[in-house]
Amino acid sequence: MIAVMTGTETEDDIPFGERKTVTDFCYLLDKSKQLFNGLRDLPQYGHKQWQSYFGRTFDVYTKLWKFQQQHRQVLDSRYGLKRWQIGEVASKIGQLYYHYYLRTSETSYLNEAFSFYSAIRQRSYYYQVNREDRPELVVKKLRYYARYLVVCLLLNKMDLVKILVKELSEEIKDYTQQFNTEDQLEWNLVLQEVASFVEADPVVLLDDNSSVTAISCRLQDGCVPPLEQGMVVGQLVLTDALIIGNSNSQVKFSELTIDMFRMLQALEREPANLATQTSKPGILEPTEKPAKRENPHKYLLYKPTFSQLFTFLSASFKELPANSVLLVYLSATGIFPSVNSESEGPFDFGGVLTNSNRDVNGEVIQKRSQSHKEMHCLHPGDLLPFTRKPLFIIVDSTNSIAYKNFTNMFGQPLVCLLSPKVYPKCVQDQSQRGSLFTLFLYSPLLAFFSVCGLNSVRQELWKSAQEFLHKVDHDIGQMIARSQAIDQAFLQFFGDEFLRLLLIRFVFCSATLRLHKVFRDAQSFPESYPELPKQDMVENSILQKRILKMATLLDVQNMFWDDRVEPY
Repeated sequence: MIAVMTGTETEDDIPFGERKTVTDFCYLLDKSKQLFNGLRDLPQYGHKQWQSYFGRTFDVYTKLWKFQQQHRQVLDSRYGLKRWQIGEVASKIGQLYYHYYLRTSETSYLNEAFSFYSAIRQRSYYYQVNREDRPELVVKKLRYYARYLVVCLLLNKMDLVKILVKELSEEIKDYTQQFNTEDQLEWNLVLQEVASFVEADPVVLLDDNSSVTAISCRLQDGCVPPLEQGMVVGQLVLTDALIIGNSNSQVKFSELTIDMFRMLQALEREPANLATQTSKPGILEPTEKPAKRENPHKYLLYKPTFSQLFTFLSASFKELPANSVLLVYLSATGIFPSVNSESEGPFDFGGVLTNSNRDVNGEVIQKRSQSHKEMHCLHPGDLLPFTRKPLFIIVDSTNSIAYKNFTNMFGQPLVCLLSPKVYPKCVQDQSQRGSLFTLFLYSPLLAFFSVCGLNSVRQELWKSAQEFLHKVDHDIGQMIARSQAIDQAFLQFFGDEFLRLLLIRFVFCSATLRLHKVFRDAQSFPESYPELPKQDMVENSILQKRILKMATLLDVQNMFWDDRVEPY
């Protein structure tokens, strides 16, 4: 216990009630640190093991936060409580909410993290840490900024992101000048990564005042075409999603590539209270259930080793409830077979590289002979054990085609959506800002603008194009529902809103690229397992007319073939 005393005052001279206040505060502070540090030891996979531990941690931090509010005067005078210490508690509560959001996919907790981070800045809790002459305290401040930026990016608060980047830049400059540290390059890299993330969207949306407006691509009410009356679909629900990324060429921030970031948002609903979010921090009980149906639970795995990936897959598979779907999204470099194999099994066509060829200790593994396969390559055969339950796979890779050689051994619903193997050069040049294929699944309108070379658009035109796209989505939904040739696996997934929208966007992407004049090579078109019927879907004449009408609306009809489309 630390007490601040002046003159001849001794600890015995301090009233018992005030001494008890300081003692209770110290207990809560120590307990909160123990529990917070213990979170690092919890397994990141699985649903059940961490729930009770998070609950206890939230409970202690709730008491600590309210205690320091109720007894601030005593803690200031008797404990010497400083504002940066209050900021540290608030920052850890923000981290708790952020990690709870990652484990539950409920954006209400992301809003709560924003609320605490926002209060730290508005109340200047870290304002005077530079005067303490302790570099470790300034690092706490810089890390707070980095975490705040991640939350703002996830909430599409781009105006605030730009302000925070400027403030962080000034803080890093002051930090390196004052302490002459060796980590300046690391912090400058953080700035570069955030700036690249902000600039990653290929299209800028301008309002009436020519100011840039943020675009939210989370699922919103009314944006998913409803099922046709009487349509028989499966009752499957997307419950778990593994979002896996390994791309050194892509923009990334905080172990999150731009493609992972986009897929994360594509599998979430828009927070109901985002527009009215206040900056007043409060404690939201982590056991509270949102009013709407929950988002699928997501694991974010950046450059996982095979053993790590297999562990997460196994844990998710084990806990998958009945009538539930596991989605696996792979955004990674393609690995091709080094020698021709006499067999054509699920391990003979290569796969995707989830991690570089380094072991867990960072030592370079000796180059294997050509007869051996890459250790961290995920082959289609590696996923076969998990096809015992409904499995939805998205592969964005130069060797996505390897997953077309799949086998549905157990008769459960199984679909693979596969990116093009190659892109035209003009599209390859933009690959650092994310894959065009994932962009179509995330925001088909952004992707359509991008593939047409439109870098900026007025808000009024965007709204008109969005309304037209909703009609196109409805048409595609009807095509899927009424097709006599479509594989039943697609219909079994069609009952879930997230999967329905992904399937519709996949068809729109395939049809658009087939009509676009730049995409001439068949390898530049997406594929799927099982195959979609071309005449009913991706080469459907009605859909092609809709795409040409969209192009006319945007005045880019010269970029599409119209002689392939039957006249009205």
